[in-house]
Amino acid sequence: MSKNTIAYQGHPGAYSHLSCLKVFPEMKTQACDSFSQAMFMVEREEARLAMIPIENSTAGRVEEIYRLMPKTQLHIIAEHFEPVNHCLLAVPGVDEEQLLTISSHPQALAQCNDAIHLLGLQQVAHIDTAGAAQELSNSQNKSHAAIASSLAAKLYGLKILRENFQDIVGNTTRFIILSKQPTIPVYCSDVTFITTIMFTVRNIPSALFKTMGGFATNGINMVKLESYMATNSMSATSFHLDVEGHPDEPRMQLALQELDFFSSEMRVIGAYKAHPYRSEKS
Repeated sequence: MSKNTIAYQGHPGAYSHLSCLKVFPEMKTQACDSFSQAMFMVEREEARLAMIPIENSTAGRVEEIYRLMPKTQLHIIAEHFEPVNHCLLAVPGVDEEQLLTISSHPQALAQCNDAIHLLGLQQVAHIDTAGAAQELSNSQNKSHAAIASSLAAKLYGLKILRENFQDIVGNTTRFIILSKQPTIPVYCSDVTFITTIMFTVRNIPSALFKTMGGFATNGINMVKLESYMATNSMSATSFHLDVEGHPDEPRMQLALQELDFFSSEMRVIGAYKAHPYRSEKS
């Protein structure tokens, strides 16, 4: 196993790459073509960790991750919230007045739509923000711009015409950090923990209501509940649940017992310290 490698999806300079460098500056980063490639590198012990985006404050959840997680035995060991600073990039020596077209990932284009409209630029969708920056660097097209990170600008030798080019301030992506080995921190009453659970409800009336009852009666705050179809049968629904609490707390143990009773499958996939971003925005 590569003990010092963290995998991510995207080209070098992607926001996932930027997050890897911020959280694990001592680790080697490995770019991957897909989320599944990054996750299964960890599963096969070719990388120690993976930095995976799971939701964005503007674009919502990354649906593919919920379908991939049950296919692995990976564990969430931490979370990271990364503010998105979209930069307007161009070839060195170019000014905004020379631009005619702009490319980036469709979500980035949507998040900068008003600013793009004010410049009168024609939008061109690209599979990746950093990939759009790399393509611009290779072409040296003086009438074309890209939207990507400041890291992408540095890596590909591009000029930052504007920082914070996005229309809405505060756009943030939440990442989960995956490992093949579980790492659950020691419980401390002064620390806020997040426990993440995957479960499939039993085929009985009010199944979801019954699975959630233990959290309500034990005073545990649910912070996220996402549904997804884990099988092709469409006969049962699976859920991804984040709650505030630690598995070693007596109240959590009671809630998990009740959840397990009303579920056909249940697995705790991580318990970790809540990122400071949560308290800043509460």
